[in-house]
Amino acid sequence: MCRSIKRLREGTEFASEDEVREAARQFVRKISGFSKPSSHNVDVFERAVDEIARSSRELLGSLQIGRPAGR
Repeated sequence: MCRSIKRLREGTEFASEDEVREAARQFVRKISGFSKPSSHNVDVFERAVDEIARSSRELLGSLQIGRPAGR
């Protein structure tokens, strides 16, 4: 979808908070069609970035890397 979004996990290494937020911003830009929102859309644009970043951190924090014990 968006080749400029950086992969946020490489093996067991996870992206920094800034990298997660920038990827979220790139995603919202792509979805909305705006590289920079107009003044009346800034709040909704930033809320979307916040939500995507939060969801991304939750996903990264919940991933099990490698095989779970006992399998």
